[in-house]
Amino acid sequence: MNLISDLKNGMLPRGVAAFLLVSALFLSAGAAHSDAIVRTAGGVSYVSGGVGADSIDELSMISGNFNLKLVFALQSGNYVSDVQVVIADASGKTLLDATSAGPWFLAKLPVGNYQIVATLGDHAIKRQIAVGTAKLQTIDLRWATE
Repeated sequence: MNLISDLKNGMLPRGVAAFLLVSALFLSAGAAHSDAIVRTAGGVSYVSGGVGADSIDELSMISGNFNLKLVFALQSGNYVSDVQVVIADASGKTLLDATSAGPWFLAKLPVGNYQIVATLGDHAIKRQIAVGTAKLQTIDLRWATE
């Protein structure tokens, strides 16, 4: 059975054809935004991903909604995922503790000073950052080995 030819030849009732077309549109839209699930923890909105070109494109499209972008890679340039990300405010209070699903991690933080601890395996990298009201700030974090 070929749905397209059945539709052209009037073999499918119009209601069934409309249902199939609408279902296909929703499935396509859902697949296009599979990585862009924004989560919130401690008042911080974040999203992670970036495995594959489609995911990177998707995150690039929404990156304007965030003010911090962390990029995780090895010194060799290979991207890594499953990085534990902890963000604490200037007083040391942990605002966010999450695992990145890919090499990109986007967060929306209030203006202020923060400590980021990104851990891959047993190796942690710490950075002090200041987040302002300006555009997206990108921080590259690179490990010698996994």
